Amino acid sequence: MRLVLIGDGESPHLLKWARALSQQREVELWAASTRGFAPEFQFLIPEDRRLAMNTDPAHAGGNIAVLRQLPALGAWLKRVDADWLHAHYLTSHGTLAWAARRGWKLRARIAGSAWGSDILVTPDQGWAYRWLTTKVLQACAITTSDSEHMSARMRELGAAEVMTFPFGLEQLPKQNVRKQPWLFFTNRGLEPIYRPHRVMEVFAAIAAKQPEARLVVGNDGSLRGALEAQVASLGLTDRVEFIGRVDATSQGRRYAPARWFLSLPQSDSVSVSVLEAMAHECLPILSDLPANDEVLGTGGIASIDAAMHPNAKLLGRHGLILKDGDDLATLADRLQLMVGQSDVAGHSVDADRLGAANRAWVAEHAMFGPAVKTFVERLKRF
Repeated sequence: MRLVLIGDGESPHLLKWARALSQQREVELWAASTRGFAPEFQFLIPEDRRLAMNTDPAHAGGNIAVLRQLPALGAWLKRVDADWLHAHYLTSHGTLAWAARRGWKLRARIAGSAWGSDILVTPDQGWAYRWLTTKVLQACAITTSDSEHMSARMRELGAAEVMTFPFGLEQLPKQNVRKQPWLFFTNRGLEPIYRPHRVMEVFAAIAAKQPEARLVVGNDGSLRGALEAQVASLGLTDRVEFIGRVDATSQGRRYAPARWFLSLPQSDSVSVSVLEAMAHECLPILSDLPANDEVLGTGGIASIDAAMHPNAKLLGRHGLILKDGDDLATLADRLQLMVGQSDVAGHSVDADRLGAANRAWVAEHAMFGPAVKTFVERLKRF
């Protein structure tokens, strides 16, 4: 089965899909990138099966710069004669796949994989974006989504068959570091959609009650300067560490000792960062979004009840959904209640059990390789 990935070849998202698909014996993998290709692609797809369009959409006009490459892409795809075009990010690369299929009369079917904002944000930016998203979804024989909430939205917009599975982990991380009871980690981008100011407000409320609380911020973005000023104004400079963007290995070293993981965006699907944190036995504190509710199950309420009652069955997903109207003054007490009493060294056996259950749930339900194998099996049946 000849499959062409169409997306941003410099994106770790597309690279992750390429790694997973390259392990499927039934797939002859090709790729077309609107930018270039990350170096790792040379080990996955031969150069003669790759097309780099070398645009820079973030700085050169967005979709207009991408669409100018349509003639080159269409002619290349005609020569490739693929069975499937697999587009990533629907309102840009999905549009290319749809237009190329029509304009060059390709026999290939289209599979589209939604990333989140292309479904949860873009269609609400105006009728033209909504129309385009609908057209692309209707052109796809099958689509993938990483949350039931996003899948429902895709069906509303015209998608036919939607496969729902997390954009999960490729492998479980090692976890042999003892947790620090009041160490928090966050690694979402320092941009408005991820609400890092809210993260600082929440941490400040916890720090006011817990002198041992520390926060590590493992990312960067346009709001970093404002956030550093906010931290200084709160008197927390010595308790919040900004480490910038880090590689996967360094990030793993930050997840490992952290007991808590903060992720409070205003819009999101199932976040890989949250799954990574759970695999590292962290307890996530998440914003009140449908996808986060899916991750924790009924808003985490059942999980908290399990923590409060030692004889209750562990449900495998443990954390806290934090609503915007919740009283932050009591948050530290809620977290302490969730993990049970600690010994004189601050260690909680209950917290260890909850973290281990999170890791076990990820191992069973959120590994990417098995999900991609199921996806390929479905393509074969068309």
